[in-house]
Amino acid sequence: MGNLLKVLTCTDLEQEPNFFLDFENAQPTDAEREVWEQVDVVLKDAKGILDELQAYKGAGQEIREAIQNPNDEALQEQAWAAVVPLVGKLKKFYEFSQRLEAALHSLLGALTSETYDDPTQHLEREQALARQFAEILHFTLRFDELKMTNPAIQNDFSYYRRTLSRMRINNVPAEGENEVNNELANRISLFYADATPMLKTLSDGTTKFVSENKNLPIENTTVCLSTMASVCKVMLETPEYRSRFTSEETVSFCLRVMVGVIILYDYVHPVGAFAKSSKIDMKGCIKVLKDQPQNSVEGLLNALRYTTKHLNDESTNKTIKSMLQ
Repeated sequence: MGNLLKVLTCTDLEQEPNFFLDFENAQPTDAEREVWEQVDVVLKDAKGILDELQAYKGAGQEIREAIQNPNDEALQEQAWAAVVPLVGKLKKFYEFSQRLEAALHSLLGALTSETYDDPTQHLEREQALARQFAEILHFTLRFDELKMTNPAIQNDFSYYRRTLSRMRINNVPAEGENEVNNELANRISLFYADATPMLKTLSDGTTKFVSENKNLPIENTTVCLSTMASVCKVMLETPEYRSRFTSEETVSFCLRVMVGVIILYDYVHPVGAFAKSSKIDMKGCIKVLKDQPQNSVEGLLNALRYTTKHLNDESTNKTIKSMLQ
């Protein structure tokens, strides 16, 4: 993302932000470099994955014709020939989610370590890593938005699995079988069955990170997430900061990152993002979303409505619930 992303944060979330973080030119310091390079290798492939997903048309027509004419061998072969390369793509997207989760673990390890007394200082002093974390969240929400509006993905994969099992029963050799074995097919199927598969991967990965690092106070992770949410909110709602964006894309970048960290926080924090004790100003964040053109944020509002963990808890403020109705 070559456009300007000036980020502000604060040591105390109750106060106005009092220093800038400039993610535009954030270069890794020597201390950050090792982790930054590991994550950079993964992020370099992210745009290509989104481009491929955006161009994914599916084999709907071939599948329909094959199902309507079950005795026409030529149509069965055409549908199979159309689906096998698509399944290769779906496998590639799934494998990328595993790489993304590993990258997230590396970043969380660096951004929540005990290097500084105050976890928010990581975001101030490790700007290159904080930006990579933001880019992972941006990618994740964009991937899920594209996946949610493309029913062909699950239809293609279901057809592939049904046809493969029929071929096995009839002892027909299947050239596409090497592509995805049964165990991998189960995992891929579970992945795409989720409405927001990348977000689920990140949420599970963050929860796993916290449970595997019992020596780290959970606050190190939750404060990192809540600070990031505050940073994006303040940047978006303050005209003098927002006017510094050189591109509208930066606005959608910040909105996605804000929603992504809220969802992760909601999964990791024991009482979630919507409770009174939450360190995230949820009313403020939702207001910022609702102040944007509706068609540009409906997917993000839906992500808060349907992919968070605690929104429907009894302890959630009624105003917040009604804002998201």
